[in-house]
Amino acid sequence: MAINGYHHIGLMVRDVDKSLAFYTEGLGGKVTMSFPMGDTGKTIYMVDLGGNATVELLPQNEIGTEANARWAHIAVTSNDVRADCDTAIKAGAVVKSEPRDLVLGETACCNAFVYGPDGESIEFFQVK
Repeated sequence: MAINGYHHIGLMVRDVDKSLAFYTEGLGGKVTMSFPMGDTGKTIYMVDLGGNATVELLPQNEIGTEANARWAHIAVTSNDVRADCDTAIKAGAVVKSEPRDLVLGETACCNAFVYGPDGESIEFFQVK
């Protein structure tokens, strides 16, 4: 078996239209694929945020194992954490932690966290 990295990260959302607008219009992502969620009448969207960061927006399913699924956070690579955080806030995100410079192990970096439209935690991460 050879794993080449992540294909996408799935996020259960309560309001798919609001989340779709946030990730596309707000953060500049592009819908690369959409398809029916079984016979529920709901649609699943794959949104490419760039740099091999793809989010799958899954309408909340009231039944099954993913009914309460979430991620702890998703970290996306950034070239300018402060600017990306500001863009997310203008798109409706709420600040969880302001941009800050830090050293993790021996790696100098900058990061910030925001909450997206469904309360999901998004980290902007820049290696310096």
